[in-house]
Amino acid sequence: MSEVTTTDLYEVTMALSYLREDMRAPATFSLSVRDLPPGRGFLVAAGLEPALDHLSRFRVGRTDVQEFAEVLRRPVEDLAPLHGLSFDGEVRAVPEGRLVLAGEPLLEVTAPLPQAQLVETYLLALLSHQTAVASKAARCVLAAAGRPLVDFSLRRAHGPEAGMQAARLCGLVGFAGTSNVAAARRYGIPAAGTMAHSYVEAFASEEQAFRAFARTHPGPVTLLVDTYDTDRGVATAARVLKDLGLGPGCGIRLDSGDLGEQARRARTALDAAGLADVQIIASGGLDEYAVDRLVREGAPIDAYAVGSKVGTAADAPYLDAAYKLVEYARRPVMKLSPGKVTAPGTKQVFRGPGLRDVIGLANEEPPNGTEPLLRTVMRGGLRTEPPDTPATARARFEADLAALPPEARRIEHPVPPVPTASTRLTALTAVVRHRIESRTGTSGRSTFA
Repeated sequence: MSEVTTTDLYEVTMALSYLREDMRAPATFSLSVRDLPPGRGFLVAAGLEPALDHLSRFRVGRTDVQEFAEVLRRPVEDLAPLHGLSFDGEVRAVPEGRLVLAGEPLLEVTAPLPQAQLVETYLLALLSHQTAVASKAARCVLAAAGRPLVDFSLRRAHGPEAGMQAARLCGLVGFAGTSNVAAARRYGIPAAGTMAHSYVEAFASEEQAFRAFARTHPGPVTLLVDTYDTDRGVATAARVLKDLGLGPGCGIRLDSGDLGEQARRARTALDAAGLADVQIIASGGLDEYAVDRLVREGAPIDAYAVGSKVGTAADAPYLDAAYKLVEYARRPVMKLSPGKVTAPGTKQVFRGPGLRDVIGLANEEPPNGTEPLLRTVMRGGLRTEPPDTPATARARFEADLAALPPEARRIEHPVPPVPTASTRLTALTAVVRHRIESRTGTSGRSTFA
């Protein structure tokens, strides 16, 4: 399936109309999240790298035109103006890994109107999904308080490609590994995994299973101890590890029940067996809320494997993201729909200490003590710099996370910082609103979002 035809139908119908009306002047669209989901104190910008890959190879081919015509039940000739359309515009964006707040543009596209319109759906799908997952994973990092995390999300992700994205995003925010073999190879993330309960069940006894696994994998092993009785599983694992002379680097995994209590009993048993170096790994429906509780309770768990709830951003699986026209043919425009008012003009986010952000116009001078977040990452349809490395994106994330106010870092009931609008943006918004209301005879009190 072509990436070009992976779009909403109205993108095609609008782009075709623009071409027929010769509306090809530069247009700027701004992609932002109107409001943070409940329970979020921040978002992590993500999805930019695959978005730039998509734009750099975007071209409407003959087959794409044929598919559009079939869907619209119209002659191919009617859709011919779309043939050969490619993206040769400019992109300004917040680099991956940076923290962003409600109302701040993650990305702005400036290109001839038909081009900028036709890429909307794909960009929204990439950035909103990946930002949601990266933000969920980042909260797990906060909850773990320095303990290693492993991505186990592939089998419960919303499709294999979503699982690949989740592994990359978990790595971006500092996870120590992933169970996803393909992602480990593609993104250079350490692969991590143990065994399944079915493996243990396939043998006549737990001990036979543990010994067989250790024979096949003579390096450090992690043994799953809760297939039958957890306390007995821990004792059996301790016996096998001691008999085989294994210890440092090895571990046991707890996957069910009261993980805190089981971890305390397991730690006592392992220490009594002289296996203080054997780690305890916890898994089983975990997310930042569960990890946070276990850490605060002092559970002796050395590492956490998180999967389903993180890879799907289960408590906030979508973002209220929008891709809105803010300027056409150098004319600032805005939307006045109740609850969905937008601010006109191309923008910049100026970041101050503690994420005290100011949303302003792109041509403004940065206020004292601030830095601009959006960078020009594509010009003339070409990247302006090489693709980001995971290490660079992670360094940005760690720096922004360290600067995040304590109330926004909370797992329970976080309070996010709220950006303000610059004087110039506020003035432009008032002017454009007055122009629209004078022309249409309407009046409204909504502020932009």
